Amino acid sequence: MGGVSCLLVTAAALLLFLKTDAAGQNPDHVLVDTDGSHGARRPGDDSTISPEDLPRFLSCYCFGHCPDDAINNTCMTNGQCFAIIEEDEQGEVHLTSGCMKYEGSHFQCKDSPNAKTRRTIECCNTDFCNRDLQPTLPPLPLIEHSPHWLAFFIFMTVCCCTLICVIIICYYRFKWQGERQRYPKDVEQEVFIRDGESLKDLIHQSSGSGSGLPLLVQRTIAKQIQMVRQIGKGRYGEVWLGRWRGEKVAVKVFFTREEASWFRETEIYQTVLMRHENILGFIAADIKGSGAFTQLFLITDYHESGSLFDYLKSTTLDTQTLLRLAYSAACGLCHLHTEIYGTQGKPAIAHRDLKSKNILVKKNGTCCIADLGLAVKFNRYICPSQSFFCLCLESNQHVLLLMCCRSDTNEVDVPLSTRVGTRRYMAPEVLDESMNKNHFQAYVMADIYSYGLVVWEMARRCVTGGIVEDYQLPYYDTVPSDPSYEDMLEVVCVKGLRPTASNRWNSDECLRAMLKLMSECWAHNPTSRLTILRVKKTLAKMVESQDIKI
Repeated sequence: MGGVSCLLVTAAALLLFLKTDAAGQNPDHVLVDTDGSHGARRPGDDSTISPEDLPRFLSCYCFGHCPDDAINNTCMTNGQCFAIIEEDEQGEVHLTSGCMKYEGSHFQCKDSPNAKTRRTIECCNTDFCNRDLQPTLPPLPLIEHSPHWLAFFIFMTVCCCTLICVIIICYYRFKWQGERQRYPKDVEQEVFIRDGESLKDLIHQSSGSGSGLPLLVQRTIAKQIQMVRQIGKGRYGEVWLGRWRGEKVAVKVFFTREEASWFRETEIYQTVLMRHENILGFIAADIKGSGAFTQLFLITDYHESGSLFDYLKSTTLDTQTLLRLAYSAACGLCHLHTEIYGTQGKPAIAHRDLKSKNILVKKNGTCCIADLGLAVKFNRYICPSQSFFCLCLESNQHVLLLMCCRSDTNEVDVPLSTRVGTRRYMAPEVLDESMNKNHFQAYVMADIYSYGLVVWEMARRCVTGGIVEDYQLPYYDTVPSDPSYEDMLEVVCVKGLRPTASNRWNSDECLRAMLKLMSECWAHNPTSRLTILRVKKTLAKMVESQDIKI
């Protein structure tokens, strides 16, 4: 009987232990799944029973770690209540709470953070005490050897060094600019241009090639120009009156979109043997950056009378003045059209935009041709395969062997510019597109047509017998003020009209000769027009007959 009783007691104790142990298991050994009563004994009431076998007595608030038998977020345990805050792999923070069994609760409540997760656990041992627990996440550890930290450190170091360098550069730049303002005569001025030298002196002291001043001198002059006021504006840019060491100069400021025109005009002006008294005097060219935009400068001689267009509108002419203007303009155009042979020869050049607005009047009453932005050059290439030797007999009877070359390979150098000539002054072959653009002589003959129209403008302002006409542009009575291609094509090519001449011209010998000259210049067929050399010689005879000094 006593053995049976002992066996029953042992079986009951084993069942109680298994039930208690099974109810307290969870994946991370934190949750406790119990269903004991509130009247269970506390530890210490019976020293013969282990803590795991004690009935549950502590009520805790659970959220996220509730056992299956939890009611109203309440669980029972024989250990402690806990609250835990942790950060998952996505960086989201979760706050949960629940019951912790007695076994190992002391160590779990002292949980230390690991390298993989950030979490903090707090425990308490009164009913529902974990409802008020607010654990906080531990601070992020600073891993000195982390690649991200190392990259951040390097990045910040580079940024700091760059910032220091920029500050130093800006400081010295402003300091240098301040010194330049205090000392206006910079190094370039002292080295390349001596005090007291004028533009005329510099030009006379140049290399003699007729291609303009040395580039360093040009840049020095351009930097020292003082802009006074704007005196003109066109489709290419603006014209300003400037001063250099007290001398007046004209500064042509091109729009940025007209860079090709600036480059072309600069290139033409710096052609060898280009300088001529009836070609606008070139001084310097430079590119200046002024903050957000770039300025393209072309510096030339300044002529107070302005363009022939402005001069004719405000001034009437006598016979001598008419011949002086027409002859000097022909001399300038003749110099452009003429090819000069030699070691440093000058190519033939056609203007392509000759009109009264592109001819300036000098103080002595002569003309000079300007605005070469559309000019074309005739490049004559020597073909080595067609070279041969020839004999030249000198005056001392010595025979000299020279290499003679044929120049059969020719090319018309047309500028890459979006600009076109003025429609009112376009020749018939340009308007109807029948001109051979690969033949340089075609461009020359188109200039002759335009020159004839300019002479007509001059002749209208010549006073004879006290009579003179108002200034007008060619074809003023047949086309609008801004004619289109179609307007000019209809008048010039289809109808074959030309500017009308006044009846009084036939009664004056000079104007009658000028009418004949201009009629031969604006002939419809280009091959029937006079060459500029023929025009120049004809006018030279008229100038000589009038005893005019030019």
